[in-house]
Amino acid sequence: MSTISTELSTTTQLRFATAGSVDDGKSTLVGRLLHDSKSVLTDQLEAVEHASRSRGQQTPDLALLTDGLRAEREQGITIDVAYRYFATPRRRFILADTPGHVQYTRNMVTGASTAELAVVLVDARNGVVEQTRRHAAVAALLRVPHLVLAVNKMDLVDYAEPVFAAIAEEFTAYAASLGVPEISAIPISALAGDNVVEPSAHMDWYGGPTVLEHLETVPVSHDLTGCHARFPVQYVIRPQTAEHPDYRGYAGQIAAGAFRVGEAVTVLPSGRTSTIAGIDALGESVDIAWAPQSVTVRLADDIDVSRGDLIAPADDAPAVTQDVEATVCHVADQPLVVGQRVLLKHTTRTVKAIVKDIPSRLTLDDLSQHPAPGQLVANDIGRIVVRTAEPLALDAYADSRRTGSFLLIDPADGTTLTAGMAGASFAAETEAPAADDAEWDF
Repeated sequence: MSTISTELSTTTQLRFATAGSVDDGKSTLVGRLLHDSKSVLTDQLEAVEHASRSRGQQTPDLALLTDGLRAEREQGITIDVAYRYFATPRRRFILADTPGHVQYTRNMVTGASTAELAVVLVDARNGVVEQTRRHAAVAALLRVPHLVLAVNKMDLVDYAEPVFAAIAEEFTAYAASLGVPEISAIPISALAGDNVVEPSAHMDWYGGPTVLEHLETVPVSHDLTGCHARFPVQYVIRPQTAEHPDYRGYAGQIAAGAFRVGEAVTVLPSGRTSTIAGIDALGESVDIAWAPQSVTVRLADDIDVSRGDLIAPADDAPAVTQDVEATVCHVADQPLVVGQRVLLKHTTRTVKAIVKDIPSRLTLDDLSQHPAPGQLVANDIGRIVVRTAEPLALDAYADSRRTGSFLLIDPADGTTLTAGMAGASFAAETEAPAADDAEWDF
């Protein structure tokens, strides 16, 4: 491995999401993580203690650390995605606490779309339920590479090992059938703090890590230099000043991989080729740049490049197409119907498109396909075929979560309608990856 890829392969940050059924204790788990890892400010804790006392509770309700909306506190549920940032000496964390209700499935898609790990909670008394399978399926659809099953409320089943073992076995088999590459199971009590930050004194039969230990040590390294290199152009820089009379640069954020000066590249969708004459980063010329750096690329040839174009290595360019087949999660209240005219936003490119077909709608509890539904309503996940007015350089989502995803937008008012993932639905539907490439590209 090169020196640069070695530097890139170590990360000190983890993005993760929590999910689970209503009342499984997601917000309490998050609150316990923040509280016991000393990540709660004094005034925040005092506000939670005051709110808890006003509700007649003797001890602080740690769920209030994340349930910030008034409706959430009144109903005792999570409605919106709550993002929290905290750190330990070993790693920084970006946490998305997602809702458990079926009607908020789209919120989980939002929270898990950028996650490198998902924590799915299960009530030890209820075991794996429909919503558990739904959240595992959504995590698999979004290609979240690490899945943690947190069997919560073990204190209410007398910390019984057989209860935990049966739930872990059922869930692991289901998630593995979806192609999830790594599944870990941890017995916890978020309310009592067992195995969240500190090891439990009641479950000596469990010898694995606590939730925090797992979050701190789970490998999320990715050799970004080994990914398919992609550079969506965001802006064309032409200062045309006396100091820079002929400067023409293409600015943006590298979506994946690495680019080097002298490398042969293709500009898509035009297909024109050139070589990289220079790369500018933070006002300095560099020989190499990699994701997710924001840079300006200069090409050796004066060719037409504009916002929305994609620069890729000449020998590793994605296919260009106007027919997009994808799995989507419909997030708008208005339905998506066949024949509907939309805007498709892919990286920095937005094009007109029409929904040509909706072949099926996915039933997540048993993964069955409902053929030809005719439309998708809010929170539905299904397969669609879209025809675009202009060609797109689109990767399969299994190859790249960044350049394989897109949004469908209402051209009338700019409302986001649908989140899309190009290519096959689940990893289990595609060819199994080689042992050295078992993790997905971020």
